[in-house]
Amino acid sequence: MCATVAFGATCTPVAAARSHSRGGSQTLVINGAGDGHGVGMSQEGALGFAQHGYSYTAILAHYYTGTVLGRATPSANVRVLLAGNRRSASFSGADSANGHALNPAVTYTVVSTSHGVRLAGAGVRIAAGLLSVSGAGAVTLKGTAENGLTNGSYRGSLSLAPALHGGMNVVNALSLEDYVRGTVAEEMPAEWPLAALQAQAVATRTYAITADAGPAGEFDVYCDTRSQMYRGVAGETPRSNTATATTAGQVVTFRGRPAITYFFASSGGRTESVQYAFTGSGAEPWLRGVPDPFDQGPLHKWTVTMSFASAQARLTGLVRGALEGIEVLKRGYSPRILTAYVLGSQGHTLVSGPELAARLSLNDTWAYFSVHDSHGSLQEPDQSQPSASGTPAPGSEEAATAQPAASGGVGAP
Repeated sequence: MCATVAFGATCTPVAAARSHSRGGSQTLVINGAGDGHGVGMSQEGALGFAQHGYSYTAILAHYYTGTVLGRATPSANVRVLLAGNRRSASFSGADSANGHALNPAVTYTVVSTSHGVRLAGAGVRIAAGLLSVSGAGAVTLKGTAENGLTNGSYRGSLSLAPALHGGMNVVNALSLEDYVRGTVAEEMPAEWPLAALQAQAVATRTYAITADAGPAGEFDVYCDTRSQMYRGVAGETPRSNTATATTAGQVVTFRGRPAITYFFASSGGRTESVQYAFTGSGAEPWLRGVPDPFDQGPLHKWTVTMSFASAQARLTGLVRGALEGIEVLKRGYSPRILTAYVLGSQGHTLVSGPELAARLSLNDTWAYFSVHDSHGSLQEPDQSQPSASGTPAPGSEEAATAQPAASGGVGAP
């Protein structure tokens, strides 16, 4: 056994001693659970908690261990990258640019120059290192932003300035609450119970002020799944706006400081500890794996099948010789894969769980492998050990009946 395999460690594959000469056409069968990285709040799990009568404060306390709700700075703003490294950008709806009057009905174009940016249109010409445009209402960015929205309208202001790596960035600077209003319903269906939407609003607000996704001084978050999906005015709905208003200013804190609030679609029954999910991340007390008894949804459990030829093509560069299978070495708390071997006829290659899942287009790294051929099915070797808490395998009775630990923080509904 290899119970103490570290991320870069190696050990002799169990499969090396067995025969891989299976008759007939071989199919790789992957039984898995969950959808996403597994860290923090499961949105499908939050839905389940809300349906069972739990409040948003109880939901957040369950997924973010040892945290309490605090308040963001009342004047907090967020800078969202809408378009990066553009040669030009056009907008309408603005009545001011760096103090110069504009006509909201006119579409203006800003181009990147060697010294900054330049605005031209309707008899107005402005050259500056940074251009900030705003209006009495929302400003419309023409064309398609990085969130996929064409001609989207955004509250606050648009800042246009040279990008660190060339061209020009278009950044939406707006209040934290307006940002949350434009995000919640893009991350969670607006028809879900209010408690789930409120939990999403607090998680969204906290993530926005803790992520620091952009280069220093340029922006705070992306407008797409690299951070959170934000679509400005188009993202607002009455129900998500209510969730935002009824949690206004509230953020998740750990020991008095805002604590980054990762979230994802579906846990499969357990969330994962951050140090096992994100390469290079250290352990964080509030991002520990926890049982997720009410998580359901279409990807709570899933099965993927593919031919060995297809799997080998997807694993190009990792297979030595002909593909013979996958051998898991170590799993995390949930039990998502940390490391595995890609087994080939001429040797084996160490691979991380996230890379393996990405190569095979899996929904999650919670996966178990078997091979099916004309003689039946054979489970692939697995050297991983259960976690100290006795992590159940997918589909087991234990996994189906797991309840929140007393330390998980779930209060009464």
